[in-house]
Formats: sequence, structure tokens, C-alpha cells
Amino acid sequence: MIAFLTAIHVINCLLLMVVVLLQSSKGGGLAGAFGGGGGSQAVFGGRGAGTFLSRTTTVLAIIFMLTSLTLTVLGRRGMEADSAMRRALEAEQRQGVPTQGLPVPGEAGQAGAGGADAPAAPATPDAGAPTSGGGDAGRPAGGGATTP
Repeated sequence: MIAFLTAIHVINCLLLMVVVLLQSSKGGGLAGAFGGGGGSQAVFGGRGAGTFLSRTTTVLAIIFMLTSLTLTVLGRRGMEADSAMRRALEAEQRQGVPTQGLPVPGEAGQAGAGGADAPAAPATPDAGAPTSGGGDAGRPAGGGATTP
């Protein structure tokens, strides 16, 4: 059913493109390139070309919208419960692989609760030690000038 509707949809799209391009606009469109400038009156009549092509465009546009909506509804019918992300998550849970280090809700010892899962605090430099290599590093603790 979906393959049939897809084929109808593609054919409709191609026909819609051709019909829209054949319509004459203020600039003449492609209708003039195929002899539609003055010769189209013999085929369609004086005003017949515009009416026929505009009605055909309307019908093809309605068919396009209906096939688009139908294909969307039919395509989503089997997709609601099945997605690639859901399958991957279920496969990881079945294998017991942790999911990116995130805590699983309802599990004892969640991160952030102060348990063993909490990360260790980073080491900080001693407050009294100089942080740069310049400045007071070679001077005595008194801070005064040294005389020989």
C-alpha cells in the first residue's frame, strides 16, 4: 500500500512540476518556449489554456496534499513504539552497560547524595606557597633588603 501511494505521489509531483512550468505568467513562462505564446489559442482556445492548466494544477495540488498526509499517517503507524534510540537504550540495559555514567532512577547510592559514587574533590595548592616563579621566591621571609 505504501509503495503504491509513493509511486502515485512521485508521478503526481512530476506532473505538478510540468503543469506549473507550462503556465504562462507575466513573463510568458515556459508556455512561450513550446509555442504557447500565440499558438496555444489553436489548441486550448482564447482563454482555455489558462483555465485548463489552473484547474489541472488545483487537482494535482489536492492529490499531492492527500498523498502526503496519507503517507505520513501510514508511515507513523508502525513507528510510534519503535525507534533507534529506544532500541539502543534497551540493548544497553539488557547487557548491563552503564548509560554514559548517568545514575539510573530508583537505584541506591545515586551520585550527588554523598555516597561512594560522588567524585573526589580536586586538589588545591597550599595557600602559603607562592603560585608563580617570580617575585618574592628568592628573598628572605622578613621582606627587607639584605646587606652583605
